[in-house]
Amino acid sequence: MRFLSYFIYANLPCMKKTIVFILLVLCTLNLCEAKTIVKKEGNAWHLYVNDKPFPVRGVTFGEEVTRETIGKYLRDLKFLGVNTIRTWGTNEQTKILLDSCQAYGIKVMVGIWMRHGRPGMEGDDSFNYLQDAKGMDDMYKYAIETVTRYKDHPAVLYFGVGNEVFLNIATDEEKKAYAIFLEKICSNIKKLDANHPIVSVEAWTFGLSWWKDYVPSVDIYGINVYGGGAAKLPDEFQKLGIDKPYVITEFGVNGEWEAKEDKNGVRVEPNDEQKYSVITDGYRDWVLPKLNCLGVYVFHYGHGNNFGTVWLLFYFNDCYRPAYWATREAFTGKKPINYVPAITTFSLPDTALPSGSWVKVKLNVTDKENDPLEISFHYNQRSGSRTRRDQINPLEYRGNLKDGFEIRIPDENGPIKVYAFAKDSFKNLGIAQTSFTINNGKNISAFIPGAKVSLPFAVYQDGKNQVYIPSAYMGDFKFLKVDMENKDRVHSGMSSIKITYDQTGGWFGIGLVDPPDDWGDKPGGFNVTGAKKFTFWAKASSDNVSGTFGYGLIDKGKPYYDTDKKSVKLTLTTEWKKYEIDLGKADLRCIRSGFVLYSGGIGEAFSIWLDDIMFE
Repeated sequence: MRFLSYFIYANLPCMKKTIVFILLVLCTLNLCEAKTIVKKEGNAWHLYVNDKPFPVRGVTFGEEVTRETIGKYLRDLKFLGVNTIRTWGTNEQTKILLDSCQAYGIKVMVGIWMRHGRPGMEGDDSFNYLQDAKGMDDMYKYAIETVTRYKDHPAVLYFGVGNEVFLNIATDEEKKAYAIFLEKICSNIKKLDANHPIVSVEAWTFGLSWWKDYVPSVDIYGINVYGGGAAKLPDEFQKLGIDKPYVITEFGVNGEWEAKEDKNGVRVEPNDEQKYSVITDGYRDWVLPKLNCLGVYVFHYGHGNNFGTVWLLFYFNDCYRPAYWATREAFTGKKPINYVPAITTFSLPDTALPSGSWVKVKLNVTDKENDPLEISFHYNQRSGSRTRRDQINPLEYRGNLKDGFEIRIPDENGPIKVYAFAKDSFKNLGIAQTSFTINNGKNISAFIPGAKVSLPFAVYQDGKNQVYIPSAYMGDFKFLKVDMENKDRVHSGMSSIKITYDQTGGWFGIGLVDPPDDWGDKPGGFNVTGAKKFTFWAKASSDNVSGTFGYGLIDKGKPYYDTDKKSVKLTLTTEWKKYEIDLGKADLRCIRSGFVLYSGGIGEAFSIWLDDIMFE
């Protein structure tokens, strides 16, 4: 075949030779071959890519993709023996991800996100599959556009439609409506793309009956399952008479949602040894021998520093966690180059104490390579906003491994989860957990502060990682347009906020708040205690634009309120200018409304630009 190709090439005119030469090189590098099929042979299901067996040795992938960083991540994944990654949706970086994965020989499960029917662990979305025809049409168009855009890319392994939607829908009536809608999407994907199977993903077995009865176009069932539940999947399929292949689309140690509570009401997290062995032993015993299992995606390849990071991720900040080395051993058979320090003992006294108390720690740590160890202590509490509940905060401590440690009880109330960190010189991080109850007696209050932050704290800066959302609209807001990533007039960075009021009279108000679409009924906000001033840059389209600028919106009459409100009346100019509000002794424990603006008509439409809004 290759000889015939070059024979044809040698007899073409010069320009055509150039074009065909490029095509031949691409084909030689397997860049124009991208066909995935799943088929049953005997009693077992198998996946093939370009007619070659493809056992799925994957990870879920959550890193931010840039051309500068993606190569580092993919080299790391090759070191781990990974041959495919899973994503949940697409964005403007998907093409970069696919191109880079193709260069490294890694296939991608391209996710197509479907909205959840009620708020759950994935987020606070709420969608009605019985009533929202426009929303379903938008999702349908997104799915078709995604497949059309990426179906010919050689890095695509298959498309994954939805994630745990059945789990997050309350009624059977709505689940049936979603299942019928899912079949509409999947059947039309098949008409567009005959070269890639369709996967749909659900938690545990919540989707099996619905897929079986209503969604025949799904080729592979994607199952998110943790711990020993993976061993039971073939039995669950057999009970329902289902003869379909499945791929485990999330796998790792049992999560918080399955954990039991300890004496202080804190859920017991598996230790590092368990986090390691469930991946190595689980892959060997619960994945490879199962005849209808195509493989596994271990959860989760990513960097983080919050509650879920400790439990499940490969990295805490830049330090290796047990899941990293366990995945490498599972997929390659190779032991760690350097082992994670093992914390064999970690406990605190049973007696509840008030904030500020010092308590002794029982701690024993070993390191296989006898590397020098850096010890630290941290805590997590499970009340307040999602951001606050996810935070791992440093604890004040004193002592050393030889003489022992003491930690100082933080300014919280009730039970907390306490962590001991042991970091070696190879950047391996061992973590152990226990719990402690803080009893402040008469000082206990129902008030819940905001999530802790470091100063300076950006309410808005360059439109990145936006924590406060513009959702508090007041007055004649129907004439208001808010662009949070404006590019035409910027004080610093790449973007600013542009607020346009297209009305000659009346007034408007706009608040950047957390959580969005809430007026004090849900916990939220940030604890900016220690800030001395509130600053922002502003300008307007004319010199007669005035308004009231500041922070704080929700009064104490609401369950969850701003602990302080301050504002200043200003007349803006057409040039950027920095404005400052002195905070004095303000109570900044919970600022839910990070920026608030009130203004009114000046006889013509006008615009206000804002940038670099900070607590400093």
